[in-house]
Amino acid sequence: MSQNLITEEKVYEELKKAIVETLRVDESSITPESSLINDLGAESLDFLDINYRLEQAFGMKMARHFVLEHIEEMFGEGTALDEEGQLTEKAIELLKIRFGDNMAELKAGMDMDEIPAMVTVQSMAQGVMDILSSLPEKCPKCGNSAWKSDDGAKVACGSCGESAAYANGDDLTKAWLTTVQEEKNIF
Repeated sequence: MSQNLITEEKVYEELKKAIVETLRVDESSITPESSLINDLGAESLDFLDINYRLEQAFGMKMARHFVLEHIEEMFGEGTALDEEGQLTEKAIELLKIRFGDNMAELKAGMDMDEIPAMVTVQSMAQGVMDILSSLPEKCPKCGNSAWKSDDGAKVACGSCGESAAYANGDDLTKAWLTTVQEEKNIF
């Protein structure tokens, strides 16, 4: 279900706040195109902190694994990464479907360690919006369709008060991979 209780602007606001608190950068240096690593100085552990802050802000669970790990898990070892840890043609095809022009520099043979530097503020915000869009039509506890958000970030049922239960980021990635496989028969 596409939700309209939490705006993209609110997601950016919370994401910027998480980045500022985690990386100690000036908010004015953060743009949608900013690479968290190259432009803002993030390291791998910083992603965990930023994700945690977003989870707390919105009451949801970010993906714990990158799409490449899910490709390998679902379609077999060697489908996304070759024996040297370099991206395969199939991995590039899927990443381009997933991220579009946001990762135009993707090419087969790239080292997998180059991928995190391509994560931008925009791509993180899109990941949050994808999770928030998994809001069920009706509350699983009471069955009513009365979602509300008093603060513009956390959603609860207006009938029974139950917090919204979103799909987690890993489950959404796996569902997306299954859909793409069925539609495009990549593997």
